[in-house]
Amino acid sequence: MSTHVTATSSRVWFVTGSSSGFGRALVEEAVSRGERVFATARRPEMLADLAARAPEQVRLAALDVTRPEQVRAAVAAAIAQFGQIDVLVNNAGFSTIGAVEETPEAELRATMELMFFAAVATTREVLPHMRARGTGTIVQITSVGGLTTSPGFGPYCAAKHALEALSESLAAEVKPFGIRVLVVEPGAFRTSLFGPAFRTMPAMAAYASTVGAIRAWAADMNARQAGDPAKAARAIAEVVSGAEMPLRLPLGGDAVDNIRAKLAFVAADVDRTEAIARSTDFDA
Repeated sequence: MSTHVTATSSRVWFVTGSSSGFGRALVEEAVSRGERVFATARRPEMLADLAARAPEQVRLAALDVTRPEQVRAAVAAAIAQFGQIDVLVNNAGFSTIGAVEETPEAELRATMELMFFAAVATTREVLPHMRARGTGTIVQITSVGGLTTSPGFGPYCAAKHALEALSESLAAEVKPFGIRVLVVEPGAFRTSLFGPAFRTMPAMAAYASTVGAIRAWAADMNARQAGDPAKAARAIAEVVSGAEMPLRLPLGGDAVDNIRAKLAFVAADVDRTEAIARSTDFDA
């Protein structure tokens, strides 16, 4: 699996949440392309096999992205060991399900802390390095839930919506510095997000007909999702390697269908309320 590389012959990826799912798939894809990876995770030992097979290409580091001092140290270590960071992938996250009323404030804050604030903090830590080099790509792994919503996924979608909005502003801010931003919006993929990483809030009978149906769907879908993480990683790497890059990259047919439905829903509301909206301007 290992390919001989030199400091000038390959890109360096910095990937959070690398131990499984999209994170591990991206590490494997980058290594297969002869590129280098600074792979971080709460449990980096789960990537020991990859590091052993490609010691010149893979460096491992324990990282809790919600701890700024660890983020700072990991970014510094990656630059010290590889000399550069070309692609930052903010991937660390978990899934949570529960109605807004079922979700304690502590859980809501924990969701925002990991999937919004931590991703922003890691991005901010890498930006000065990328600006100084005049190049770099920031990949934000959000979700189809970054544009769509569903009963029971309010807190999760809120964090992903927030990261998408910030990333869209960021893309315009850093474009003059040669830095690109890619927002990846996967649908249902066969990762642990539907399994061990799922945080389920205590169910209230009042929401059985709405959130209850989503809970049943999520349980039924576990290990049967249509999305292939390896194919997703390949698609991300291909897009990152291209000369022209979109801002958003939906992944999975379900993501495309759901995003199109959401855009049509928003457009219909705008059309239906346009006269009211325009009537609130000052008279000419």
